Amino acid sequence: MEKAKKGMRALVVGLGKSGVSATKLLCKKGLKVTVTDELNKSDLKDSLDALEGYEFESELGKHVLKTFTDQDLIVVSPGVRLDIKPLEQARKSNIPVISEIELASQFITEPIIAITGTNGKTTTSHLIAEMIRAGGKTAFLGGNVGVPLCEYLLKREKSDFVVVEVSSFQLETCFDFKPRVAVFLNVAPDHLDRYSGFEDYVKAKIRLKNNMTDQDFIVTNLRDPKLMSLLSGTPSSHFYFTTDSFAKVPAHYAEKFQGANLENGQLSLRSERWKEHAFELQGALLRGLHNRENMMASLLACKLVGISNEAIQKVLLTFKSLPHRMEFVARKNQVSFYNDSKGTNVHSLMKSLESFREPVILIAGGKDKGEEYESLAPYVKKYVKSLILVGEAKEKLNRAIGDFSETFLVGTFEEAVYVAYQKSRSGDVVLLSPGCASQDMFKNYEERGDHFKKIVSTF
Repeated sequence: MEKAKKGMRALVVGLGKSGVSATKLLCKKGLKVTVTDELNKSDLKDSLDALEGYEFESELGKHVLKTFTDQDLIVVSPGVRLDIKPLEQARKSNIPVISEIELASQFITEPIIAITGTNGKTTTSHLIAEMIRAGGKTAFLGGNVGVPLCEYLLKREKSDFVVVEVSSFQLETCFDFKPRVAVFLNVAPDHLDRYSGFEDYVKAKIRLKNNMTDQDFIVTNLRDPKLMSLLSGTPSSHFYFTTDSFAKVPAHYAEKFQGANLENGQLSLRSERWKEHAFELQGALLRGLHNRENMMASLLACKLVGISNEAIQKVLLTFKSLPHRMEFVARKNQVSFYNDSKGTNVHSLMKSLESFREPVILIAGGKDKGEEYESLAPYVKKYVKSLILVGEAKEKLNRAIGDFSETFLVGTFEEAVYVAYQKSRSGDVVLLSPGCASQDMFKNYEERGDHFKKIVSTF
């Protein structure tokens, strides 16, 4: 695909963070830029203020079809659905429609480490960046973590490595994006309110491998059969991680195993590429089997770019949970509160519940994303002492899993937290892990998690 270059007409669709950064970069590259958003000028004040001093045209409050078809290039924000009529018409007119990630990558020459998956992307991305820095190298961290990739180019400070979290929404419109190391953590049903089905969602995720060669590396989850099947045949060298002991690794992989596994409470590195090594986890701050997977994926990615065992070990022990991701909030009267507001799908909720041996009072519910909740039943039965359901999805959740625990349906989020505390006893865990999106009651999962923490602080 032709690179963005001076004099071309470019349209930026959506003026969120990525749209603002894309607009800045396109303007700096000398393109003739127009921005469009269905929100009006007053709603976009912060975004427009951030673009002060840049020259561009704007069409706000609605999308104009002719504007879309009168471009050389369209950069679409991840929150914008690709099936809106103006974008469909633009593609029919053979106008390239790309993501901000794709745009930025056209101008990045440093090695890219890209991370995707249904769950664990942000934690793994941060782990990799911290390991690189602990190893004495520099790393830019951006993408779906909240810092647009274009910011790397705008800040004009070179890093040794560019670490990028990539979502399915961003990958839908990536065509030439090529990482040096691609990490595939897992795939499970998610965003089914946007995709026609699970296969469509997975198809977007797997696009990350499309341009990789035998000079590149793929790190993936040996225990995820869907990923293993879809990545087979990719020319890049494959490195695997698994929470199984080595004795349980399938024979045809064990013979020439390259990767890491969980063995006797340690992360065991096994490969002809490096000396075997065991990373200690005693005292590690991250809890949960899913975080062991994130740790192994991170250490493999970092070993592949030359980071020392010592630097990796330091980060494994000192890295703290990120906000809203199994975040320890407080202990009140011997009851522990955890904020996992980022747990917005069924797979994530399962992994969160598996992290606890204590009885759990679970707060779940929110905006339904089209998932089926029946698969949660054995997890609720095994781990959940009391189930507090709230939000638009509470009735659907109740029908699917309400019979497997003491269950309460409540009207407000505040009531959900209060009831959870009332039902708890010494030694219990109150866990906010909604399994649903937040937009029925909150602007985003961060606002939901912050509100949870604020309520807990009053107990």
